Amino acid sequence: MPWKETCAMEERDAFLRAWWSGQFTMSELCQRFAVSRPTGYKWMRRGEAEGRQGLAERSRAPHRHPNATAAAQVAAIVALKRQHVTWGPVTLHDWLYRERPAVTWPAVSTIGEILKRHGLVQSRSRGRPPVPPHTQPFATVQAPNDVWSADFKGHFPLGDGRRCHPLTISDNYSRYLLCCQGMYRPEGMHTRACFEAVFREYGLPRALRTDNGVPFASIALGGLSALAVWLVKLDVMPERIEPGQPQQNGRHERMHRTLKAATANPPKGSLSAQQRAFNHFRHEYNDERPHRALGGGRRPGELYRPSTRGLPARTPEVTYPDDFAIRKVRQEGHMKWEGHEVFVSKTLAGEQVGLKSLDHDRWELYFGRLPLGILDARTHKILRPGTIKV
Repeated sequence: MPWKETCAMEERDAFLRAWWSGQFTMSELCQRFAVSRPTGYKWMRRGEAEGRQGLAERSRAPHRHPNATAAAQVAAIVALKRQHVTWGPVTLHDWLYRERPAVTWPAVSTIGEILKRHGLVQSRSRGRPPVPPHTQPFATVQAPNDVWSADFKGHFPLGDGRRCHPLTISDNYSRYLLCCQGMYRPEGMHTRACFEAVFREYGLPRALRTDNGVPFASIALGGLSALAVWLVKLDVMPERIEPGQPQQNGRHERMHRTLKAATANPPKGSLSAQQRAFNHFRHEYNDERPHRALGGGRRPGELYRPSTRGLPARTPEVTYPDDFAIRKVRQEGHMKWEGHEVFVSKTLAGEQVGLKSLDHDRWELYFGRLPLGILDARTHKILRPGTIKV
């Protein structure tokens, strides 16, 4: 015959009914049901006090835990999270240890669990792991103002129906956010005005890293746009990431994700209201929010120092070494070379370019310190980088 299957509750209920019948002693019942006498008396006491419900399995977790986070610490963590809704457990942990060192704060994982218990975090799907910042063959970043990054974070609609295009500029060494300016259109004139304001306040970097979009670059020789020409004349070298490779500007892109969560979710009703949100974020990001990559819970404002190279009152002209041949680009974008018209770029109209001899019929073409290509004296054409055959 098949075995009879029973659950634990049924066995305990049968034990209790047999005990209440008065036909068995406790020893006989415990032997029959294969339990110890302490267990038998436990079921008996629970059944008499609570009936059949008292036989249900109970949690064995201790009522008190000696390592539990103190209520005051939990309240401080929750209050700080509600004040800075975009800060995660790591940032909260670093801020608390830095600002309140006399208190022994829980680990990052414990802070994360506290936030979950209070409904202050949302689980999200696991995406691709972050790509580490790419710096080669770009200029090395060893001090403030070695390299800045700039970009127009993706535009988004405001409450009034108009679009906001945020221009962001940051220092790659300290992560200091130098500018977060909302615009209706990413035009070169307005972009240059923002850069002039930033240069007046913080000085000039050695290089500026951007993508290949307008107004930072163009399809002209050397990728030069009007803005890039102005930067080269200020001796600020343009650095451009490869198309479709935003990870090469990874530090700046990571800041954009934080910016979007803090200021544009949801967007504000007007550009002025959105700009106030940008200004508040910039202050918090630079001076309050600890940055994990800086170590020790430091803020970008603790590391950044303005550049010693100030913005000149008048944009200087580019200069070249004595062994360079110098030519002026005409309004239509051509220069004269050995009696021939050689097209350079309309973007460089009115500017001087320099040529460095490589051999008897090839010259390397420069605008300031920026190499543009190779002039082939036989064909009177300029070969762009990537098309030059050695």
